[in-house]
Amino acid sequence: MSKGKRYDNEPKLNIKKVIAVIILIAVIIMVAYTIKTLMTKEETNTGKISALNYFPVYTNGKWGVINSLGKMTIEATYDEMILIPNKTEDVFICTYDVNYETGEYKTKVLDSKNKEIFLDYDLVEPIYNHDKNQNLWYEENVLKVKKDNKYGLIDLNGKELLACKYDKIEAIKEISNSLLIQNEGKVGLCNSEGSIIIDPNYKSIIAIAEDYKNGYIVVDQDNKFGVIDINKSIILQPKYQDILPVYGNGKYVVKQEGSYKIIDKDENVLLADGFDTIEQINGDKLIIQKNGKFGVINLQKDEIIKANYDEIKYISDDYYIAKQNGKYGIISTVQEKQGLPFEYTSITYRKTAKIIEAEKEDNIETEIYNENLELKKTGIITECDETKGYIRLRENGEYHYYNLKFEEKEAKEFLTTNNLFLSKKNGKYGYVDKDGNVKVDYIYDDATEQNSYGFASVKKDGKWGSIDGEGKVKQEPKYTLENNLKIDFIDKWHIAEDLNANYYTDL
Repeated sequence: MSKGKRYDNEPKLNIKKVIAVIILIAVIIMVAYTIKTLMTKEETNTGKISALNYFPVYTNGKWGVINSLGKMTIEATYDEMILIPNKTEDVFICTYDVNYETGEYKTKVLDSKNKEIFLDYDLVEPIYNHDKNQNLWYEENVLKVKKDNKYGLIDLNGKELLACKYDKIEAIKEISNSLLIQNEGKVGLCNSEGSIIIDPNYKSIIAIAEDYKNGYIVVDQDNKFGVIDINKSIILQPKYQDILPVYGNGKYVVKQEGSYKIIDKDENVLLADGFDTIEQINGDKLIIQKNGKFGVINLQKDEIIKANYDEIKYISDDYYIAKQNGKYGIISTVQEKQGLPFEYTSITYRKTAKIIEAEKEDNIETEIYNENLELKKTGIITECDETKGYIRLRENGEYHYYNLKFEEKEAKEFLTTNNLFLSKKNGKYGYVDKDGNVKVDYIYDDATEQNSYGFASVKKDGKWGSIDGEGKVKQEPKYTLENNLKIDFIDKWHIAEDLNANYYTDL
């Protein structure tokens, strides 16, 4: 009994206090989480919470960083442009101590608090790449790092993806998620997550066509060509004199005994003559080059389009874009269907939107066709958002919105995050809300819709400025911007003439 009595005299838990402590801990955690969230998110001028984006900014001859609210995140004190691999992440690469004679330089990486990060490395750089039009871009979620004169990879949180043991790391140009790794003059391949796809045993590696999912052409030390896919499987052994970077439906173009032929992955010969080279494979149809001209045949050697053209590009089984005598047209492969005459300076096919844009010399307006070559609209395309499914077209001085079926819609149906919408009255532009109430008077000669950061560009007396999502003037019109291909503002900052550089300035 004494044992029981002793336990009866021990302190008992106060349940109310325990619950209070648990609630207090929960509140602390929630507050901490909220503070952390607010470090990367802020109230935008559209009144909605949105993750911040970051951009290089140039002012007073120096470089810094602004966020998508127009606030200076890194003061403009650097001589070299600050590189931002992923605009949604506060990872800013600053270059300094540049020796232009030797090409040597140093880098440091800052976050949005101006704190230096990734200090374990001698050098940190983005991985540069470009598309077929030479537009610069970076691999968004991976960085190249250097330590003890060797290169490796980390992600934007600093996690090591690939140890620093390579002499060189660079992207395969025009192809995403494909990084060449080099040691002792031999080349291999990894992806953006640092996974080794091909060990560094080869003389060179290139991608097949425009998608890394098609695999890679490898060249061994004996100058023999083979194919390896993204799953590390050898599709074609390195035994060919050449393999062209052309692929379609499991077909490859290889060279053996001095001539090209088309084979499948089991090395069955599908076509061995009737062409000099193959430019593109689309199902059973092949864009060929013969005697310096281009045409189309099928695997049965039937001539679909005679090889009489300077260029040919695939649209569909029914249509091909072709160039002849310096002009573009569209050839129909179906007798009952008409093409387009050879009278255009350029013809572009947007595969996702399934529209064709044809432009004539000395005509600033674009003819827009659907896949059946039905002329749907003529005007100036100011925006084509294939993700949201709309085209913004300027026709006779007026802006109109269409879905990809060319049905006219109101801007608010596509610009769902906007709270101001461009409106025109008596030849002047203003802004209304989604209910049509005027929020900005009709005083501007030209204007744009709100961008994704809530700012709109406005033009008055030949000069551009900006307003925010409440219609407040953020920059009085003062810039001519006559050489800018795109007019865009973030607060008082306007995008620079060189869109490839993608920075903002107040100059």
